[in-house]
Amino acid sequence: MALFTDPRHRAAWLRERLNWHGYRYYVLDDPEIPDAEYDRLFRELQELETTHPELIAVDSPTRRVGGKPLAAFVPVRHRVPMLSIRTETDTGPDGAVAFDAQVRRELDLGDDAEPVEYACELKFDGLAISLRYEQGALVLAATRGDGETGEDVTQNVRTIRAVPLRLQGAAPEVLEVRGEAYMSRADFERYNARQRAAGLPTLVNPRNGAAGSIRQLDPSLAAKRPLSFFAYGLGEVQGWEIPTTHGAMLDALATLGLPVCEERTVTRGAEGLINFHHAIAEQRDTLPFDIDGVVYKVNRLAWQRQLGFRTREPRWAVAHKFPAQEELTVVEAIEVQVGRTGAITPVARLNPVFVGGVTVTNATLHNADEVSRKDVRVGDTVVVRRAGDVIPEVVGVVLERRPPGTQPFTMPALCPVCGSRVIRPEGEAVARCVGGLYCRAQRKEAIRHFASRRAMDIDGLGDKLVEQLIERNLVHDPADLYALDATTLAGLERMGAKSAANLVEALERSKDTSLERFLYSLGIREVGEATARALARYLGTLEALLAADETRLLQVPDVGPVVAAAILAFFQEPHNQEVLARLLAAGVRWPAMAVQTSTGESLTGKSFVLTGTLESLTRDQASERLRALGAKVAGSVSKKTDYVVAGHDAGSKLDKARELGVRVLDEAGLLSLLEG
Repeated sequence: MALFTDPRHRAAWLRERLNWHGYRYYVLDDPEIPDAEYDRLFRELQELETTHPELIAVDSPTRRVGGKPLAAFVPVRHRVPMLSIRTETDTGPDGAVAFDAQVRRELDLGDDAEPVEYACELKFDGLAISLRYEQGALVLAATRGDGETGEDVTQNVRTIRAVPLRLQGAAPEVLEVRGEAYMSRADFERYNARQRAAGLPTLVNPRNGAAGSIRQLDPSLAAKRPLSFFAYGLGEVQGWEIPTTHGAMLDALATLGLPVCEERTVTRGAEGLINFHHAIAEQRDTLPFDIDGVVYKVNRLAWQRQLGFRTREPRWAVAHKFPAQEELTVVEAIEVQVGRTGAITPVARLNPVFVGGVTVTNATLHNADEVSRKDVRVGDTVVVRRAGDVIPEVVGVVLERRPPGTQPFTMPALCPVCGSRVIRPEGEAVARCVGGLYCRAQRKEAIRHFASRRAMDIDGLGDKLVEQLIERNLVHDPADLYALDATTLAGLERMGAKSAANLVEALERSKDTSLERFLYSLGIREVGEATARALARYLGTLEALLAADETRLLQVPDVGPVVAAAILAFFQEPHNQEVLARLLAAGVRWPAMAVQTSTGESLTGKSFVLTGTLESLTRDQASERLRALGAKVAGSVSKKTDYVVAGHDAGSKLDKARELGVRVLDEAGLLSLLEG
């Protein structure tokens, strides 16, 4: 044993030994010392840090026990977006075949090329987490959130014994590790047994246990819930030579002391993917943790970069799920729910049944066509499945068990929440309430959208405040916002006199807007920013829009039959007309604009790729304006690309354009095209 009389050296030695033994115990499952000896070293370090608080380090094992409760989680902006991967809906072999074919096609590999090599992993049923290490020490842990912004859950993640507080060996300057926090089945059962013995609530399933623990505001309570962690990818990296393949990268993470699942392999071609999917499906029930499928990733990292992303999903990876679990139960009632966007969804109220780890009492019937196709009726015995292991759905009816006297289901003609008309647009499967500005079920979404930055841009009116205004019955529709005063607002939670005054000023400023912003703010289905802009430019006034029939609307670029029908339905609803009149009476206004009759050079069907930073408008704004003129905006450069718009710091896409001889525009050239 090392003997140190200096407290600083002794504390450093204790931290190093405890972190090592924790790794041996929680990651390798191969302890070197008895629990009693670990506990003795732990107590000694605690006593040292109590006597000398200046010795407490960010990687101290004593930091795992949790700190004081948090008031709320702090937002964390991911420096590298933390995106989810696409799910292959076909749970059979064809799902693997389709993915391999897509990869070979997009890599332009001929029939005589070697099979593609893939890294195959498990799809864990937990919560995605990002761990940021700087100089080897864990400094930040965050949830995925929306992929761009997550939540700081560092204190809670420190309680996960499998997560190293300090990396082993030569530490990179920055290493952001992506992975999954999960609760093993054994830990789940032990935790619930303790809860039941103490007369306390139990967890529903391991997935909810993991998510609930990570998002627990009191770290001391999170520490009582046993979680584990597996690493499966990278975010930001500095000062570390990344291996050339995904499989080798996972091996390298393991050498740094990070837990990596052993049930992984590298295989070749569709046949290898099918074999892995089948083998893991056979083992699924015997694994120590829940999974809902497997994940395939192109193994060569250079090919991953070449394949890139489609919208917000990588082209080089896919999740291939297993068939969902199914059970029988009885339909006790069929009701409809009104979603936040007005979608009317039939829902089966069920005799409670345990499916896929949860007790299910409701199941979606999706839409009227599905109810009719499956002929689901009240009293039927039905097969219930947890689709994707998340949303319960009715798969089918056991007709031989149907009782006499049952009646087919029919959709209501009026919204059960607000009484507005329910319509089903031609070509769509979903029926919708058209009272978007009035319907209580759509109220929060309508007001949130109305106040958003690209709509009326009401600074300070965030989601939490909108919830308070609705819960206190202060706002029923967007027009009510302009009746709010500083005294009323100051009485809300976290709203002092200054904040209230600022919001009143922001509301007043928002009254001066543009017609296109106003139209977009109304939340008319199918009317995004580009369509709102086209309506404003080609009709010129709100009065002209309100008077327009289908023929006139179809003359507007970007407006087809579906969009025209949605616009007409919205403005024909008396509830919406009432709110519209009140908004104008409140002083919402915009400058008159000239009516545009032509688009200049036709960009219809032209393909654009944007790269680099633009100064006068964002890439999103540029994309919307191009689409409004009939152009297509793609994410990668190919021989079919007509223009590449290159802003500052343009990268590989510009090089690709020059290589293929694609016409390159600077920002001035783009603006010239947009202005005709």
